[in-house]
Amino acid sequence: MKKGDKIERKPRIHFEGALYHVIVRGNNKNYIFEDDKDKLEYLMRVKKYKEKYRSKLYSYVIMDNHAHLLIEVSNTPLTKIMQLIQQTYTQYYNKKYNRTGHVFEQRYKAILCNKDEYLLTLIRYIHKNPERANISDINYKWSSHQEYIGNKLGICDVDFPLYLSSEFSSKLYFKTPPLSAKKLILFLNPIFCFFKSI
Repeated sequence: MKKGDKIERKPRIHFEGALYHVIVRGNNKNYIFEDDKDKLEYLMRVKKYKEKYRSKLYSYVIMDNHAHLLIEVSNTPLTKIMQLIQQTYTQYYNKKYNRTGHVFEQRYKAILCNKDEYLLTLIRYIHKNPERANISDINYKWSSHQEYIGNKLGICDVDFPLYLSSEFSSKLYFKTPPLSAKKLILFLNPIFCFFKSI
């Protein structure tokens, strides 16, 4: 490769049902969510486009300079969904703060994950993000953790007994949404104590 040659990006792997752990960061690690309204604006865009393209959002957390999303796509590739989320939020942000240029890093990170093996681990990891920033993960409102304990906002797809194959597990943990979520968390705590925070 000659000096100055442009490195071509590899296309994202896409197939129906693919699960991605998506991480978006501010350009130069700058804040991209200055206040609660910004966080809500971003979440509303996530909700709009995941519903439009029949994707599922299993978990999210919005911090000041980055966000984590756990998305399962259908027929529409993740690149299309994220392009619309990022572009429309950038337009909103630049207009609000009277600025131009990039808001996010040039390319978001998208890790293709094995749903059967890692779905619960990833949800746990994403929900613990505020704690790693010395913020209470229980009370942090910009996380889907709130939806799993019964404060349903209609953004996250929390009713997904796909990974609990037995009829017993499904009845025990998903009979009533608030109680089911709390039981599920109590059930998972001993399991996840073996996982260290990254």
